[in-house]
Amino acid sequence: MADMTYKTGFLFTRAGRRNALLGFAAVLIAVVFLFPVYWLLCMSLKTDAEAFGKIVTYFPRTFTLEPWRLNLSDKDFLISLRNSFVIAFCSMTISLVLGIPTAYGMGRYKVPGTRAFLLAFLVTQMLPASLMLTPMYLIFSRLNILNTFFSPSLAIASGSIPFIVITLRPYFRSIPSSLDDAARIDGCGVFRSFIQIMIPAIKVGIVTVMTISFLGGWNDLAYSMTFNVKPEMRPLTANIYKFQSKYGTRWNCIMAYGCILVIPVVLTFVFLQKYIVSGMTAGSVKE
Repeated sequence: MADMTYKTGFLFTRAGRRNALLGFAAVLIAVVFLFPVYWLLCMSLKTDAEAFGKIVTYFPRTFTLEPWRLNLSDKDFLISLRNSFVIAFCSMTISLVLGIPTAYGMGRYKVPGTRAFLLAFLVTQMLPASLMLTPMYLIFSRLNILNTFFSPSLAIASGSIPFIVITLRPYFRSIPSSLDDAARIDGCGVFRSFIQIMIPAIKVGIVTVMTISFLGGWNDLAYSMTFNVKPEMRPLTANIYKFQSKYGTRWNCIMAYGCILVIPVVLTFVFLQKYIVSGMTAGSVKE
């Protein structure tokens, strides 16, 4: 009995040490990844004198909201904020309207060349945005949609649609065919069955791709800068340079600008992390 108690205590001690090391590693990794976010917020609350000071302070000696006030009271900033929301929402809408039906068709029906389509989608995910700028610019120029919100939204959606199809296709394939049979017995057509049965059945996956699509439009810089040359149509990501001048750089104002730009991203993941994590893992089930 004593020998068994000793072995149990030894195993518990070794497991406890292992858990402690894993916990320490997790905290260390979290500190490394979260420190830039902390530094962003810390700098945004400093005065000009402290931000430009030679002595680096890791905590504001004097709190000030002046950098935030300068941003939020700036008319150009509010216009850029509106532009970012419009571009992100439009790109998300285009991606969902075109991507979800495509994923449904490729997941529920035997479509010739499905593997070739999926391979093409994967290849497009690997292409950098800079490679697509010139051909898209020429196409949009002929369509007379430059300097509109539709051009960057369509360009961003072209990258989000393959992601939506690849992510949601396993969801539609996992839905039992008995649901289709029951819908037909109840008199539902293909379209009604798609809207009332299929869409609610994969709402977790839809929330996931909707979030990723919106953030893709929110964080865009290349497409918005290329297709919209008018300053009043540029998003937040394109106007962060305004606090740089020949007299210096107001780092505290730039950091406050960055905080405001990051807030929607953080809030999205805080409130939707349950759906995003479960959606990404459920969509990776092997067929």
